[in-house]
Amino acid sequence: MLKVGLTGGIGAGKSEVSRLLVECGAVLIDADRIAREVVAPGTPGLTAVVEAFGEEVLAADGGLDRPKLGSIVFADPERLAVLNSIVHPLVGARSRELESAAAADAVVVHDVPLLTENGLAPLYDLVIVVDAAPETQLDRLLRLRGMTEEDARARMAAQATREQRLEIADIVIDNDGPLPDVQRRVKDVWAELVRRARGAQGKPEESPGG
Repeated sequence: MLKVGLTGGIGAGKSEVSRLLVECGAVLIDADRIAREVVAPGTPGLTAVVEAFGEEVLAADGGLDRPKLGSIVFADPERLAVLNSIVHPLVGARSRELESAAAADAVVVHDVPLLTENGLAPLYDLVIVVDAAPETQLDRLLRLRGMTEEDARARMAAQATREQRLEIADIVIDNDGPLPDVQRRVKDVWAELVRRARGAQGKPEESPGG
């Protein structure tokens, strides 16, 4: 099994790259999706969040009011640390469960938005960073997600810098250009990941002609 960490700044196009890797055959473990699952209604995770932040973080349907919770923790590092101390262990445990269910020769891609910020690179055999220029990120957030420029810039500023992400990268996927370019790059990267996964299993690699 090859354990790959995939990350990138907001608006860099990480979701598109993860989708392309799944098309190639990767087993995807999406930290954001798991983070939503572990605080779904009826879970111990949601109970712990409500105990920490009060019932005002609940929506009318009994689920978590994410915008409300976000407004509480976004500007308060201490409250954010409390939330992370609840959610991160649950996400980690569920991620390990999913990983253990994958085949022995699988390429398991962990899509982790805050991989750089949380110092998680050592958990993976290698780290892929989806990279785009800050102006590209900003354009996508305004045009595709409908954010205000102020909100988009604040979200970008709250994350690691481009330089910090590139520092931990074993493989960089440039996503500044058109979609066909990134599709070709992902196929090349996939071939490298499969080669490494086979090497980890001690399997003979196929010759270029076979």
